[in-house]
Amino acid sequence: MVPTTTARQPLFHARGLTKRYAMGEVEVVALQGVDLDLFPGELAVILGPSGSGKSTLLNILGGLDAPTSGTVRFADHDLVGASDEALTRYRREHVGFVFQFYNLIPSLTALENVALVTDISTAPMAPREAMELVGLGQRVDHFPAQLSGGEQQRVAIARAIAKRPDVLLCDEPTGALDAETGKVVLDALLHVNATLGTSTVIITHNAVIARLADRVLRMRSGRIVEDVSQQRVTSAAELEW
Repeated sequence: MVPTTTARQPLFHARGLTKRYAMGEVEVVALQGVDLDLFPGELAVILGPSGSGKSTLLNILGGLDAPTSGTVRFADHDLVGASDEALTRYRREHVGFVFQFYNLIPSLTALENVALVTDISTAPMAPREAMELVGLGQRVDHFPAQLSGGEQQRVAIARAIAKRPDVLLCDEPTGALDAETGKVVLDALLHVNATLGTSTVIITHNAVIARLADRVLRMRSGRIVEDVSQQRVTSAAELEW
């Protein structure tokens, strides 16, 4: 388990994050004063039901959305008030994203999908190396339609890690998968975290997945209501869905 002592400098430091949306005449409050520190190398699971604010929080951490108020820093980068150009550079250089749906280009092979990211990165790993890390070294020449859902998600993970990001942000990465396939994908994320030391944040509504985390943060009604460190399991095979 990665310790989160006060002596360690957080990778993310957020204070007082709020997010409000106007939907016609109705105001939707997605975040209500969220304080959050995330540390280098840890694997954190943000757990909560639909509508709890976890996706909004992840999007703010990833520079895809801006808070209504509050502050958030990534290392020495101030993400609040940053220009579009600065946020694009931040996402390109520091963040890998894994979403519920794979967003692969169907006309490209798995290897070519990964290579798209390495072509615009400053110090990427070889696309084939990224594929090997997620256990798909023998599937590099297959097109997405020739891959299972779990294999497509692992290609998406390979694409995200190929640029050697500091942090991997995962939004319901097993949400479209059955339990056994989901375990394979989660093991790939565990392997990346352990092998590369990539700080990893997984948001999910599935409480079982929380056992994989160094820290579990539970959200409800736009707030973090619990933040617990724990000894995580070493393999998704230990999970009972």
